[in-house]
Amino acid sequence: MARKRIGVLTGGSGLIGGTIVNYYKTYHAETVDIRAPSSKKLSLREESDIRRYLLEVRPDFVINTAMANLGSDGQLSYEVNYKGPVNLGRATSALNIPFIHISSAAALPPGVDLKEDQALPLKPSLSNYAKSKLMTEATLKLMGQENNLDYTCIRLAIAYGAHDHKIQGFHRLLFAVADEAIPLLFTKPNTLHSYTNARKLPHFIHHILANRQEFTGQIYHFVDKNPVDLATLILTIKSYLNLDRPREIYVPFWVANYGKKVIELVLAAVRKMGIQAAIPPELMFLDNLYNPQVLSNEKLNASSFVDPMPEETIFTRLPELVIYYLSRWTHENLITTFKDILDEPSVADIFAQDPERLLELVHKQGLHPFKDMGNP
Repeated sequence: MARKRIGVLTGGSGLIGGTIVNYYKTYHAETVDIRAPSSKKLSLREESDIRRYLLEVRPDFVINTAMANLGSDGQLSYEVNYKGPVNLGRATSALNIPFIHISSAAALPPGVDLKEDQALPLKPSLSNYAKSKLMTEATLKLMGQENNLDYTCIRLAIAYGAHDHKIQGFHRLLFAVADEAIPLLFTKPNTLHSYTNARKLPHFIHHILANRQEFTGQIYHFVDKNPVDLATLILTIKSYLNLDRPREIYVPFWVANYGKKVIELVLAAVRKMGIQAAIPPELMFLDNLYNPQVLSNEKLNASSFVDPMPEETIFTRLPELVIYYLSRWTHENLITTFKDILDEPSVADIFAQDPERLLELVHKQGLHPFKDMGNP
């Protein structure tokens, strides 16, 4: 029997990392042993951790999906989003194994038909997140040219999928609409953005690992075929949830930007009183709500990769995602107004009102010892 390939993935607790780990454990468990160490075992902030862990495990490939929170300060962004991937690159180069790095559309300017060779200029005024992503891309490219690093950089747009423990990106939008926190449309008509289906990404990664000659030293945009109009998406969520808000009235950018500045002044005053407060990370990208950002997928389509789910989009997955996240947020008492949308009563409701039902269910499912854990 052939030896299992070993893969190491950083950032396994996030949406992207968790989806990749689940894919390998579900579809390739017999051929790939995917390891997703916690930050206690492998901290990207510690070069010694990276060297020790990879020398100990001796993986066949490394995938980096880790990132500091969007609102992180400069030091944390530098250490996690830049130095961490660079040191992973140095380690994989020494081990002569492929390195797959997940980057972001934050490295790109606004616009349409944005190609892989485009990027924002590295300026101090950029967000810490954008700066760190740009710096990583530049350094990996240099390492590929000078040190023969076998890497592929994948830029993602607005990612969507299930099992995201953080409320950010698309899921922040879904939460805000469901919570009726958006009274009006904070965008302008026909503002198009690219979206990334997290469920498709592991298929691409598996393919590029099997075809290194084609994909090494390259940047690819991994996005859905068609961009999405932000207002249309918001109004579709509103319609699905049968809500009255947001109303179809577009808030001008100058009004939204003025509100952002007021919030920043209030939070600055609050911090002077010794209270920890920070502006929501999404407000850092307010400009993006009013400017299109459409990533070209021409290079991806011209590659040997074949989309395993070509008809799947944010709109086709929306019913599933709404049910999943409303159930989750209801269990966490973050939202309490949509229990009628959920098909089945939650375990929490049954546990509170009819615990004997759960007791009987578990007994019927079986209480025998796990057969695969017995003595050989």
